[in-house]
Amino acid sequence: MSEPFYGRERELGILNELLDSRVARLVVLRGRRRIGKSRLAEKFGESFDKHFTFVGLPPETRVTAEIQRRHFVNALEKQSGQYSLRFDDWDFLFDALGKSTQKGRVLIVFDEINWMGSLDPAFLGKLKTAWDLYFKKNSKLVLLLSGSMSAWIEKHILRSTGFFGRIALDMVLQELPLCQCNHFWRPFEKTIAPSEKFKILSVTGGVPLYLEAINPKLSAEENIRRLCFRKEGLLFLEFDRIFSDVFGTRAPIYKKIVEQLTQGSADQATILKRIGAEKSGLYSEYLDELVKTGYIARDYTWSLKSRKFSKLSHYRLSDNYLRFYLRYIEPNKSSIQQNRDLLPAGWATIMGLQFENLVLINTAAIQKLLGIQPADIQIDHPYFQRATKKRLGVQIDYLIQTRFNTLYLCEIKFHRDCIGNEVIKEVSNKIKALSLPRMFSIRPVLIHVNGVKEEVEEQQFFSHIIDFSRLLE
Repeated sequence: MSEPFYGRERELGILNELLDSRVARLVVLRGRRRIGKSRLAEKFGESFDKHFTFVGLPPETRVTAEIQRRHFVNALEKQSGQYSLRFDDWDFLFDALGKSTQKGRVLIVFDEINWMGSLDPAFLGKLKTAWDLYFKKNSKLVLLLSGSMSAWIEKHILRSTGFFGRIALDMVLQELPLCQCNHFWRPFEKTIAPSEKFKILSVTGGVPLYLEAINPKLSAEENIRRLCFRKEGLLFLEFDRIFSDVFGTRAPIYKKIVEQLTQGSADQATILKRIGAEKSGLYSEYLDELVKTGYIARDYTWSLKSRKFSKLSHYRLSDNYLRFYLRYIEPNKSSIQQNRDLLPAGWATIMGLQFENLVLINTAAIQKLLGIQPADIQIDHPYFQRATKKRLGVQIDYLIQTRFNTLYLCEIKFHRDCIGNEVIKEVSNKIKALSLPRMFSIRPVLIHVNGVKEEVEEQQFFSHIIDFSRLLE
């Protein structure tokens, strides 16, 4: 039985458009680890006569440029039927691959190309030459370069003069929308309550590999215990794999940065102060890498009046799994390794931030439920206003500004019980604190997961009240 393939209809459709091209195409596919790049490439490959896949080895200490070439040639010999190939230079390998891809509809995938080429400074230059000499001569060929290190790909491929004008498509894979995550509970997707699905999604987010590990016959608590709180569990082992594979020797630095964001968003100065580091271009590069690999997000605030982004920004831990691991799995690591059966009590306290992340990843669904056309939206982001002598500070979970001078102020609220009238006072205070330009309208929106009391609806304070279950539809 083949692995399930849910979602990615849009991305697959864009890739399939390349099949009608009259010239060879060079494609870049980026995204965090486990996001489904390899699976999408495999699915895309079903439309080709020949499909060659090569995967770079993780950057462990013992891995050298020669070992990468040996690994490549082993895969090439198995897939092409050519044997006793030279592996002392990439030129020979690309020449051999070119001989096997001269005719027919061919897909070549270089997966984790950042690992494959980072140890040899001549690798990318020789790949560019091979493209010009061999691969592009076949008008039905697609060369797909895939990797998790988006910053490396951006610097060495997308911004490289060697590849300028040669890249037909640059695709960045994001987490699956919640409506597509719902499919992973098949065949029980209609009989399991949204609140139970939320518990698992608060840990996995929309990461396909994690969702594939769900056993829909088990409760949310049992799935989380099995995946997170057993020493053999996928999500117990995953954190170290991510950081060692993606960041190599710099993993401890990246972990320090991520740990500072488990409690909430912060600006760069605050993050550096907490880890005892001075402001430098190097740390700006680290933060940028974490953003581009999809583990944190950078939210810029803006002027409501001019509609221009400010230089002020906050970093936010946008990956639900990383936050859950650092808050709940890592502190219990020794107990888990001793086979103690546990599921931490009181872990609902973190669900507010987890819920907020799920919503912010699915803003397109929120806009649709609000009846806002994408063309009418000028800016939509989490929003913050710094306190001054003349105004109060305020933090908005999600703010949509339209070209009609309408603001949709979205309060994303997780509560273990039904939400009462206290939320109205809380949002009212935020509206009062906002420095609103003249002629602006504001519509408060409540997004919740466990219901609201009748008194909240009766007040008619919110223009829209959106239940989490709507995002799963």
